[in-house]
Amino acid sequence: MPPVNQPRVVLVHERFTEYAGSEAVVEQLAREWPDAPIHAPIGRPGVLPADLAARLHTTPLSRLLRGSTYAHLLPALPVAMSRLPLPPADVVIASHHAFATQVVRATPAPVVAYVHTPARWVWDPAMRAGEFGGRLGEAALGAFSTAFRPRDRAAAARVHTLVANSTAVAERIRNWWDRDATVVHPPVDTEFYVPDESVEREPFFLIAGRLVPYKRPDLAVRAAARAGVPLVVAGNGRIRAELEQLAGPDTRFVGRVDDEGLRDLFRRCRALLMPGVEDFGIVPVEAQACGAPVIAIDAGGARDTVLPGRTGELVPVTGPEEEVETWSRQLLAFDPTAYDSQDIRRHAEAFSRLEFRRAMAGVVRDVLA
Repeated sequence: MPPVNQPRVVLVHERFTEYAGSEAVVEQLAREWPDAPIHAPIGRPGVLPADLAARLHTTPLSRLLRGSTYAHLLPALPVAMSRLPLPPADVVIASHHAFATQVVRATPAPVVAYVHTPARWVWDPAMRAGEFGGRLGEAALGAFSTAFRPRDRAAAARVHTLVANSTAVAERIRNWWDRDATVVHPPVDTEFYVPDESVEREPFFLIAGRLVPYKRPDLAVRAAARAGVPLVVAGNGRIRAELEQLAGPDTRFVGRVDDEGLRDLFRRCRALLMPGVEDFGIVPVEAQACGAPVIAIDAGGARDTVLPGRTGELVPVTGPEEEVETWSRQLLAFDPTAYDSQDIRRHAEAFSRLEFRRAMAGVVRDVLA
């Protein structure tokens, strides 16, 4: 039982198949409300930290998982979310990617939805291209999206309070759901990602993360090759072989690195590159927490996290014919001595775990009031 005068909070997440940014959000919510049970339609052991695992409740759908693969369960997830057997609560906090707002049908309690994004593949046809089994899979996903959109909007209309993880996501919520949202940025581990003044910066640029098309690592690799500048690519993904074919002689692929290795790269790089449009983008804030400037596309979450001329630069969005040249010029003109690493670090501290938890606790207080 929660202590006297403490609200009964229930946490809901869509899936625990891997640990990434949205799972880090749920972890911090769970630490803010240490008595809150955690519910999800599907999940597998070992994803949550061990001390939180006993609080996780999933449904029989988890037995149908194939490792971390859940695409075959997609049609069942909205129904499973709407039928989650939740305990009595004063407030339910749902971590939303695609279906979590459907939990409004499973509880009479007010629902706070922390929205990483409304499902872009549901609302934006371009996000379905090249995914889910070729043209046949794309057509099936398109049909599913058309049928699901009314249900998606109806659930969003019933959510008590919508919280967006960035200004860009708040704009999508307004455009697709016709609702306003409060912006609370995700938590970043600014206690682990810290500068080391004894480590000197080196000439290489860095791109870090999954090597998948929407993150545009191809743009970084091609621009570095054209500019003739050193680039380190940290991460793996299905387009790695393609990127290696595009790479210049000064590009080095180091594969997936652990947290310590990534922190070391942040401390040594000339700047981190983020050429893809992210909903928020935790990696650029982790880099800034280590004092590294960031060069990012002028779109999406980067507009919330990168301060041009102070913590990095924003590169204008151009057409496909101009983008490589635009980024190449930016890399050649970039002067790391123009940025104060301590000032960059201070900016990153505003995205700390503590600030996130304070903000979300305030949201819940307002709902209960």
